[in-house]
Amino acid sequence: MNHTPRNRTVVSCTLLAAFIGAASTACGDPDTHPLAAQPYDAAEQVAFNAHSGTKVDPDKPLEVTAKGTESWITDVTATDDSGHHLAGELSADGVRWRSIAPLSAGVKYTVKVSTEDEDGSPGAKTLTFETSPAKRHLTAEFGPKAGTYGVGQPVTVTLSHPVKAKESRAVVERALRVESVPSVDGAWYWVDDKTLHFRPKEYWPTGTTVRADINLQGVKVSDKLYGGASKPLKLTIGDRIEAITDAGSHSMTVKRNGEVINTIPVTTGKPGFSTRNGIKVVLGKEYFVRMRGTSIGIAAGSSESYDLPVYYATRVTWSGEYVHAAPWSVGSQGSANVSHGCTGMSTGNAAWFYQTVREGDIVEVVNSWGATMDTFGNGFGDWNLSWEKWRKGSALVADTREGSDPTDVARLRPQV
Repeated sequence: MNHTPRNRTVVSCTLLAAFIGAASTACGDPDTHPLAAQPYDAAEQVAFNAHSGTKVDPDKPLEVTAKGTESWITDVTATDDSGHHLAGELSADGVRWRSIAPLSAGVKYTVKVSTEDEDGSPGAKTLTFETSPAKRHLTAEFGPKAGTYGVGQPVTVTLSHPVKAKESRAVVERALRVESVPSVDGAWYWVDDKTLHFRPKEYWPTGTTVRADINLQGVKVSDKLYGGASKPLKLTIGDRIEAITDAGSHSMTVKRNGEVINTIPVTTGKPGFSTRNGIKVVLGKEYFVRMRGTSIGIAAGSSESYDLPVYYATRVTWSGEYVHAAPWSVGSQGSANVSHGCTGMSTGNAAWFYQTVREGDIVEVVNSWGATMDTFGNGFGDWNLSWEKWRKGSALVADTREGSDPTDVARLRPQV
């Protein structure tokens, strides 16, 4: 069957009245035009490859076909129970409509089909069906826990299954939503196949509320893998606290919302154990930590060996870099670098720092002989990437990656 669309001549009632006068009053009667008629039941004119009462395989496309040669399809709309439309294409001859987007798994669809017969009369048919539930669900766990954080805190996502293909990553990323008040310019970065980080172009504004969510339930991500339900996250951003440690001058300057609130004499890593340069984010606080040199590869009994009780320890890397009380090095604080990588200060100053900062606050080290903080794998070094390079970590922008190897995850070990 090959239908050619028919061209109909439409004559306005006003023009027709000039020729036939009152006889044209029928032109104003809506019941005289075939398309104005109540649509008839087109059940005998269309066929579906899905059926009510049966579970449809979501991996197969939905198809609607005109039967016979006396009618054809004019329109098809398919929506799931969340109101999402299923994209599709109608053939030029009106014989077949076929979905061009994957069906969602475990949802109910309503399909409305419009037809037209050779006399121009409209027909309609509605079908409802359900798709089979997915056997594998991709869920997302947001981090950190709900609460108040510093301006450097990234939003993180850990996926339940690895997602490798760019097309599948794009599906996941399009489903992710981060909304903030005030609004910010931000982007996701794929750290690895199961981990994403979101950060703004600049630090979060003080007082921002952040809500992260993912609308992936039932959506096809890859072969036999569909999105599942995930819990949203809500954060609040506190004051902008920044601690800048200058390893060259042996001092730390602490600012709140741009104003200096304290300057503290410190000691940082000595040669061979230099503190990492770069921007770090506070990961947590521990009132007491037992720090041993063996945890970072120093042989017990050697000249560099140590085993110390440490108080007011603020963690900035997973590998064990802290800002903490170091009463044993007070004589060097402000004048020399003698630690094994941590930033040490007096007990009083460490207690003040411990009480002032929170998770997500910024700790930056400059002028150290050490390497630069890793972008990923040893805490949150996200802010050491330029915005241009950060955006390249999105599956919606490019495949390229910049920075350190995210698989090189440092061990959890304290160093002093």
